[in-house]
Amino acid sequence: SSISITPPISNMVQSQNGWGVTYTSTQICAVKGSSVEIHCAYTYPPRINNETIEVQKRLWFTKLQQDVPVDLKTDPNYDTRVEYYFFRNNSTLRITDLRESDSAQYKFRFETNYRSGRYTGSPGVTLLVTVTLSGEIVEGSSVTLTCSSDANPAANYTWYKEDDQKPLSKDSQLIFSSIQSSDAGEYYCTAVNDLGTKRTGHNIIIVNYAPKLPSVSVSPSAEIVEGSSVTLTCSSDANPAASYTWYKNNDRKPLSESFQLGFSSIQSSDSGVYYCKARNKLGMKTSRNKLLDVKYAPKFLSLSVSPSDEIVEGSPVNLICSSDANPAANYTWYKDNKVLSVGQQGVYHFISIRLEDSGDYSCKSENVHGEANSTSLSVDVQCECFLSV
Repeated sequence: SSISITPPISNMVQSQNGWGVTYTSTQICAVKGSSVEIHCAYTYPPRINNETIEVQKRLWFTKLQQDVPVDLKTDPNYDTRVEYYFFRNNSTLRITDLRESDSAQYKFRFETNYRSGRYTGSPGVTLLVTVTLSGEIVEGSSVTLTCSSDANPAANYTWYKEDDQKPLSKDSQLIFSSIQSSDAGEYYCTAVNDLGTKRTGHNIIIVNYAPKLPSVSVSPSAEIVEGSSVTLTCSSDANPAASYTWYKNNDRKPLSESFQLGFSSIQSSDSGVYYCKARNKLGMKTSRNKLLDVKYAPKFLSLSVSPSDEIVEGSPVNLICSSDANPAANYTWYKDNKVLSVGQQGVYHFISIRLEDSGDYSCKSENVHGEANSTSLSVDVQCECFLSV
């Protein structure tokens, strides 16, 4: 399957008092039998009159029935060819096995618990499903469009792209010596002589190309804290549509074969370098590395003493407080529940321990995400006694 998209004219944004829908493209061209994805983001106020606003229904539609939008998933014309994907305030509509009858304007609608909290993104995205001009056109290949007309006197020809009034060529042929993905779109020509003008219909050029360099995005983009929900998204411009594979560090075993890699409750062990590969029948491209640095409160706190055998007065002794934390923890030392010191050192050092240093010791490990407290450790300093003769 493939996705063929004309370059977006602009992002279409509809917004009203915090309610809005943004489509990434306003017009899409695709070939019959292929697949297409239409993307949008939607916004709404978090609260109205102290009432928390929650989305209760989301759908895509092309038509109304008694002024009510008909969900594509319930439309028999689409059967099982339609899928919805949702992530946070984003939605993707995917239609497979495209038919010419799928040509329409597609709109996204969401409804909330607020009594008038319903919003439709209008005018939506226009999808044009067509047959290809003549076989597969691959990026980098030579392509020639020829305009011909029966005319006397002979006609003069001019080529145009889409609705741009600026001529591309004033010749019967429009030649692409090395066609690029940006050349995809609708073309037409005019034939003119002293007796009149004729214009062709729109001819669709769809350029197939290997994936471009994939980009990796992380949501949320702020600091990642253990236990939170995190999603990595891999995206690449490609036609036919790319399939994606996720990897971590130098492990060749794939983590996921989807454009998204999700962690419902990310753990510290998930920290590492991630990258994705995008591939289609024309090639493969690997993304740049993306570092995931998961922050977490101190854990696995332990308190020990060295040496661990009998402690004799005058000997050097270390109390060791260790924990796993990100960012690194600060430590607070206690003796008999009274603070001894605060700092970044996880070692409390006695150069020459004394009898009065005996007591119950404990430590606290803390960073911006939390703290952990050790159990107490009893230190019993033995007297170094000398017998006189």
